[in-house]
Parts: sequence; C-alpha cells; structure tokens
Amino acid sequence: MMGGEAAPTGPPNRELYALLNLSPEASDEEIRKAYRQWAQVYHPDKIQSPQMKEAATENFQRICEAYEILSDETKRLIYDLYGMEGLTSGLELGPRLSKPDEIREELERIKRRNEEAKKMAHFQPTGSIIFNLSVPHFLGGDGIMRGMVMASQVQSQLSKDDAVAIGGNLAANEKSGGGIATAILRRQLSPVSSIEFVASTGLQSLIGMQTTRQLTIHSTATINISKSFSDGSINLTNTWTRQLSETSSGNIELALGMQSAITVGWKKRDENISAAGDFKIEAGGLGASARYTRKLSSKSHGRIVGRIGSNALEIEVGGGRKISEVSTVRMMYTIGIKGIFWKLELHRGSQKLIVPILLSSHLAPVFATGAFIIPTSLYFLLKKFVVKPYLSKREKQKALENMEKTWGQVGEARAAAEKAQQLLQTVATRKRNRQVETDGLIVTKALYGDPKAIERRHEGVEGVDSGVIDVTVPMNFLVSDSGQLKLHEGVKKSGIMGFCDPCPGQPKELYIAYTWHSQTFEVAVGDYDELSIPQEGQ
Repeated sequence: MMGGEAAPTGPPNRELYALLNLSPEASDEEIRKAYRQWAQVYHPDKIQSPQMKEAATENFQRICEAYEILSDETKRLIYDLYGMEGLTSGLELGPRLSKPDEIREELERIKRRNEEAKKMAHFQPTGSIIFNLSVPHFLGGDGIMRGMVMASQVQSQLSKDDAVAIGGNLAANEKSGGGIATAILRRQLSPVSSIEFVASTGLQSLIGMQTTRQLTIHSTATINISKSFSDGSINLTNTWTRQLSETSSGNIELALGMQSAITVGWKKRDENISAAGDFKIEAGGLGASARYTRKLSSKSHGRIVGRIGSNALEIEVGGGRKISEVSTVRMMYTIGIKGIFWKLELHRGSQKLIVPILLSSHLAPVFATGAFIIPTSLYFLLKKFVVKPYLSKREKQKALENMEKTWGQVGEARAAAEKAQQLLQTVATRKRNRQVETDGLIVTKALYGDPKAIERRHEGVEGVDSGVIDVTVPMNFLVSDSGQLKLHEGVKKSGIMGFCDPCPGQPKELYIAYTWHSQTFEVAVGDYDELSIPQEGQ
C-alpha cells in the first residue's frame, strides 16, 4: 500500500531520539543498548580510510552527545521541554531542578538575564523629527515650513541595576526657537521597585524624582515629584496601573501643581487589535481621546483616532504598511477645528520621521472630501499597479535565492548521509545475509522523501531523485536479530543515522519493500508515524 503524511509538522525536540532510533519513552537500558550499537559502528578507531575516518569521527561525536544528554535524567528532561536551546542557555543543573515547573521557571529567569545582558552591551538610541508644513502659507508666499521639532535620547546600561539616559529637544517655528537638555539616572532597587532622578535645563529647567513599585502581580504605582526653576512650582503626579486581563490594563493619574488634573485611561492590545482611551478632568475643562488600530494583514494596519476637549475636536483616519523588518510607513487624514491635515510618518526601529501637512484652515465640505478621496484612490492604484507587482517580483527572487540555498544545504546533508551509509554497509550486509539464511526480514528497497516522487520512482520514472533518498542500507542495519524492524511514533525519520531531509518544508513518507518468509510486501508510513514490520498476521 502507499500512504502519505498530511503535513510536515510534528512533535519538537526529538532529533536525539531519532539519531539513536529510540522512543521518547525509552528506558535507561534501551538508551545504553542503542548507544553501544551505534558506537561500535562509528568508532573512529575501527575505520582505516582517512576520508571515512573524518565522517566516522563526526557521527561518533553526535552519538556520544545524544547519549550524554539522554542518559542524564535532568538533561533529558530539559531537552524534552526546550530542546538544545534549553541545554545551551546556561541552566544551572542540580538537585533543586527536579520538576518541569522548576526547570521552566529557571529557563525563563535565564532568558530574562540574557536579555538584560544584551541591553547592557548596547546603547539604545531613540529619536524623532517632526516637520510642520503648511500649504496655505506656501500659497500666500510665506514659505511652506511652519516649524520643526527634534527629539533624541541615548540610553546606556551602566550595570545590572543602573542605567543612564541623555536626551535633548529642539523646537523652532517662524518666530522663535529653543531647546531642552535632559539627563536621567535610573536604578533598580529590587525586582519590584525602581527609582529615577531627572534634571533638565533650557526652556523648562527642572529637577525631579520618580519611583515605581509593583504592588501586586497585577498592579503598579508610580510617584513623580519635580520642581521647576522657571516659575518655582512644585508638581506631584501619582499613577496607579492595574492589569485587567491578559490583554488589557487600566490606569488612574492624579496630577497636582500648575496643571492639576485627573486622568482615567484604558489600553488593550492583542495579536490583531490595539486600542486605548482616556478621559481627563482639568482646570480648563474636560477632554477625552480614543485610538483604535487593527491589523489588516501580516504587513498592513488601519487606524482611527478621535480627540475632544476645550481646545481640540478632531478625528484622524488612515493606515500603514510594513516595508521591511524594521520599517513602517503610515499616512493619516485629520479633520478638526484646527483644519484639514495630511500626516506622513516613517518609523524605522526606534527612529521616527513625522510630517504633518496643513491643507486648509477652513472646513469646506468639498475640499475635505477631496482631500480624503484623492490620496486614498492614489494609494489603492499605486498598491495594485506598482507596489504589489514590485513586491511580488522581489518575493519570487528571494524565494529563488532561498531555494538555491536550501538545495545547497540538502546536497551537503545528502553527502553526509551517504558517508554514514557507507560506514553502515558492512554491518548491514552481514545482518541482511543472516536474515537470508533464516528466511527472515529482508529490506529489498527503502525510499524516503516526497510521496509523489517516491511513487514515480517506484513506477520506474526517470529524473525523480531530487526529493528522495535511498535508505535501504540503514533499514537493513536496524533489523533486529529476531527479524523485526521498528521505528517509533513521534520521531522524525530524517534524523535517523544514514537519512537526511531531501525536500525541506514538504510532507515526507518512508516506503519499504521487503520479503518475509519468501513473501513480498510493501508498506508506506508518514514521517512521524510508527513503523513495525513484519506486520501482525504476515
């Protein structure tokens, strides 16, 4: 019979079991027996040919590594949970790590520590540039530039608990300009609390201190106090944040000072949606804002923002697209009491370029409608006739390059598998002859790879070797003295010694033709399915 695998997926962290042809539930004795069987074949001291000795040494080291991990109870548990990543991440092995939950907690702690170390090793620059443009001013002969704002900050980790950030802001308009320089020293006091000291000079000279503490697993409190040297005022801000669910949080902020206010906010973020809103009460009146962003595809999103208050009434709609791994472009249309705007944004990493363009200070319905429809239509036309064809061409080129790279790797893996089979040949032939003498199990043909390519090759069609590898030798090697061949469920067969993956990313199956008591049989199983021959009743 011929069968196939539904999908090229399966249980993770099983490569070492495949290498020794073991079940994930194998006992210590089974692991030792499998190690001895493979080590006897691949021990370099038994190989005379210099070329084959190198291949034997490499395979012997792989076998020893697999045995070292699977024969150690704690290492095996870590490998089963997290694979080789868990073993190479720096887990501190010992008696205290005896349960899966303890190992999982320790690995997460190490991941956090490594992330912190990575942050300490690099400066973290952030910055933004805003160009304010005005079409009415330009048409009136006053120039298109209304003003510019630049902000930049560089943060560096001084030690595990200490960080410093230095930044500055520059702002200029048609009549004046100014700037602010700021320095922040941050210290982590404990796993749940931190403190910051802030000093700035320029248009808003001040000193301040902020402390944050995690009150419970779901709530955090922040207190900020600052003194302004410009007007001598002292400002105090208290913020309480609580996690409402896995994807949402709420906060209350109380500000006392020159601009006293109470703000209540809410945020929600999941894989496809980001939303936020706040309501503010201050001396000058009330204000509220809301923002909603939805993921439209893997690379694009739509956004709508609304603001209302004593000096703001506007709505903003638009969207953005990811143009690379670190870059996103966005265009927004804004209409409100301040006029009609286009806003262009480029986000690259932690850097932003924002260009608001004032189209009109008057809310003329016809102009407002045209200002929305024209760029929207241009966007969809460019997307259909320019952007999509270009991206499609680029993706095809990248796919071709990846295919060439993949087939280069497949060629190397196939060569390594052939060498591994050559080292198995002598023992496999001896085992096969023993089965011939007893009229036992003899594998006459074994093919592994793309099911369709196997079918064509089985039918004698030429030119189908690219997605298939002949594994007759390792299959005869794995036949036991009692005439049994078993491959275990949940273990990918490409990891077996003498195998390789001849068609990465594609479904695979193993086809075997064999004789048993002078009768001929055929069987095909999926990549992760169990194989046991001869089958019951044969």
